[in-house]
Amino acid sequence: MIENTNEHNGVYHVLGGKIDPIEGIMAANLTVKKLVERVQSNNVQEIILALNPDIQGEATILYLKKLFATVPVKITLLARGLPMGSDIEYADEITLSNALKGRREIR
Repeated sequence: MIENTNEHNGVYHVLGGKIDPIEGIMAANLTVKKLVERVQSNNVQEIILALNPDIQGEATILYLKKLFATVPVKITLLARGLPMGSDIEYADEITLSNALKGRREIR
């Protein structure tokens, strides 16, 4: 889906899941080690985290943020908010909060 947007021309790394201790999925079960190796050996400028906005996604984001805290790489997160065609009346508080935080100037 990201490639279909033609908005990003970069290399992808698939983690293979999200950290979920309840299901027994820890960072060691994902391709995190391979990501670290790629970042260190390929002069990576930015890591764009594209994870679902759920508890497991947030846990994985926090883990990766801490993991790369001392590495000189920009870490960004896809904007979150209201999807096209949705009805703002039915949006939950977290979605609206993310939409407000991710707003951008249009003029």
